[in-house]
Amino acid sequence: MAVKLRLARLGCRNRPFYRVMAADSRSPRDGKHIEVLGYYNPLPGQDGGKRMGLNFERVKYWLSVGAQPSDPVQHLLFRAGVLPPPPMVAMGRKGGPCDIRPVDPLTGRVMMAEQPTKTTNELMDV
Repeated sequence: MAVKLRLARLGCRNRPFYRVMAADSRSPRDGKHIEVLGYYNPLPGQDGGKRMGLNFERVKYWLSVGAQPSDPVQHLLFRAGVLPPPPMVAMGRKGGPCDIRPVDPLTGRVMMAEQPTKTTNELMDV
């Protein structure tokens, strides 16, 4: 049985509310689950922030026994400080060539690779 950490949607139309669950990968999104690990409310509260609550001990347990987080859950766990940042690359404009330069996950800026400097012989040949 392959276990995945994923979101199950609750709430009504246009007002989503999610539970973070450990579930069998073959079960449907809102179907049978093994354990509820927390919640995520993407709608801003009165303070303007999104609400999230996780049981960190149980999340670490499921990760230690081989459960795979889905992409949204992986992003939530990174924001909570449980997982390291996922590898990110800067994308070019839509439809254009992709930019494969690495991006700093904390600032969102492109990290510059060191450019090889020209030697004096190369400068004289030009």
